[in-house]
Amino acid sequence: MVFKVEKQEKENSQNLIRRFTKRIKQSGLLMRVRKNRFRTKEKSPQLAKKAALRKEELKEEYKELAKMGKLKKQHGFRSRN
Repeated sequence: MVFKVEKQEKENSQNLIRRFTKRIKQSGLLMRVRKNRFRTKEKSPQLAKKAALRKEELKEEYKELAKMGKLKKQHGFRSRN
């Protein structure tokens, strides 16, 4: 969508910007852009499955390391001890 606003005779730049802004708001373009700003694309089923399998492998690996005592104990989320 292209919005073209030309300066009219004896029109100052502030009025030109005001007309342009008004046209953008009335079109609904600004609202659509703001709504989709933080939208993330969903993973394909195959990628989601692959990520879930990797997560399970990491959990098992973590449990093994904890069992062997090679990990420090964490007291909580973002613990500094």
